[in-house]
Amino acid sequence: MLWFLRGLRRGVVTTRYPRECDRWAQALPTPPRFDSELLTDELVQALVDACPARAIGRQYRALVLDLGRCTSCGRCYEVGGEAVVPSGMFELAARERTDLVKRIPIRRGYA
Repeated sequence: MLWFLRGLRRGVVTTRYPRECDRWAQALPTPPRFDSELLTDELVQALVDACPARAIGRQYRALVLDLGRCTSCGRCYEVGGEAVVPSGMFELAARERTDLVKRIPIRRGYA
C-alpha cells in the first residue's frame, strides 16, 4: 500500500515502459533467432525433435517457427549452437495469427 501512495505523491503511475525498457526485462527469455546460413537439414531435424511446444517445424527447404507456440524454453539454443541465438524480442503482437509464423530458409548444403 505504501508503494502506491509513494507513487501517487511522486507522480509515478507506471514504469518507464514503453519509452524505455526496464532493466529486469533484459533477463526475460525470448524466442530464438536463426542464422539461415548455418542451418543444415540435420540441424533443423534436431531442432524440430528438441522443441517440446512443437513451435519449430519444417516445410521443404525452410525451418518454420511459430512464435505463437514458442514458450522460449531454450532447448533450441542448446541444440542449435551458433545457428540459434535469443532474439531479444519479448514483445510480440500481430493482427493475424499467420503473422506469427516465420519461415527461415535452409541455405547450408544447398546449391
